[in-house]
Amino acid sequence: MLPWVAFSLSACHSDNEAQKIIDQSIAAHGGALFQQAKISFDFRDRHYEIFKSPDRFRYVRSFSDESGKVVDVLDNEGFERKVDGNPVGLTEKDENAYSNSVNSVAYFAFLPYGLNDAAVIKQYLGETKLEGEEYHLIKVTFEQEGGGEDHEDEFLYWINKQDYKMDYLAYTYHTDGGGIRFRKAINTHDVSGILLQDYDNYKPEDERLPVESMQELFESGELELLSKILLENIEVELIQ
Repeated sequence: MLPWVAFSLSACHSDNEAQKIIDQSIAAHGGALFQQAKISFDFRDRHYEIFKSPDRFRYVRSFSDESGKVVDVLDNEGFERKVDGNPVGLTEKDENAYSNSVNSVAYFAFLPYGLNDAAVIKQYLGETKLEGEEYHLIKVTFEQEGGGEDHEDEFLYWINKQDYKMDYLAYTYHTDGGGIRFRKAINTHDVSGILLQDYDNYKPEDERLPVESMQELFESGELELLSKILLENIEVELIQ
């Protein structure tokens, strides 16, 4: 048993408990409203428009650079980039890089919505305490089929036992050389009943560590504050 987990459960009970907690967390952050909302925001000098229903999604990123007005669209049909309204031919490497970048911003902005996608595997690790609050600790991995290029990534989510908000998360990633991060929610935006969060983004000195080590390192002050994840000019359009 890991030292920061209060108890362990059988695999079946663990999965059922994790599902119940994730459902409650999604509801606390906006629930079904996510399925009928087009959410827009600015993040690091780029504008995003995000829509995700159970069977359709459309993520749009727009910005200007030396080439002109760039618009990236990732949806069920694939990825397309236009510059000043004209489609741009891309190498497979660039298309994958741009797609992953857009998808990553959408994924993190919408959390915990998305954790009921078909490829998600949820495991309840038990209870823990962090900065004076009690949490349910959920581990998420992904099926290879349907899990995308990032199916080997691992996530931990700290779900507050009182209000079921997702206050912390940690994850490993394998793109761009790989690494590990820990995020702490520092501000919650409540827009039309949907909660979106800003984060402090931390990293350890050794990025080869297991994701389960992040809470202990955070509590002992051994993580470096790498950046702040700030969503600005948030707007929510509810689609009937």
